[in-house]
Amino acid sequence: MFFDIQTMIYILPALLLGLTLHEFAHAYVASRLGDPTARNLGRLTINPLKHLDPLGTIFLLFFHFGWAKPVPVNPFHFKGDRQRGMLWVSLAGPATNLLIAVVTVLLWRIMMPQGEVIQRILHLIVYINIILAVFNIIPVPPLDGSKILAGILPHKYSHIIYNLEKYGFVILILMMVFGVIDAFLMPIVGFVYDLLFKLAGF
Repeated sequence: MFFDIQTMIYILPALLLGLTLHEFAHAYVASRLGDPTARNLGRLTINPLKHLDPLGTIFLLFFHFGWAKPVPVNPFHFKGDRQRGMLWVSLAGPATNLLIAVVTVLLWRIMMPQGEVIQRILHLIVYINIILAVFNIIPVPPLDGSKILAGILPHKYSHIIYNLEKYGFVILILMMVFGVIDAFLMPIVGFVYDLLFKLAGF
């Protein structure tokens, strides 16, 4: 456990931006599809205070890793296919994190800031949002990737994914302990990070 105020100054903008817009994207797409649940609970906002989870915030401060409150979604309000609707709602979060990374790289290329502090913050915005995007597409409940996979699979198979939800947290912990997530995550994160900067002409 450690609390380094200087490190947090660099990390907080990236995490707050990534976590807040990730959850806002879920709420926005759910609302567009006809579900008012998140909007009625005040979650259709970019105010970080509405999305921060108390325990997730404590982990953020002391371990530099945290999470936000999941946006409540009721697919029975969706217009059209509920399974496909959940796919789009779930995809919205990781897609938003990737979009943040892309826009940040482009702004960096256009503005070419010289200050070391600004460059480090921009680097972390790109890097952390790529991590959030890739991590959340892992197809293990309760991560977004599980619902994305369920939305792609035929209806008769999608229930298998949802039945795993009660074991999802344990599965994630085991994957972290045995290094499975790092083995999957870091090569993809590194590839996407390098690709974005190469495409931007760095």
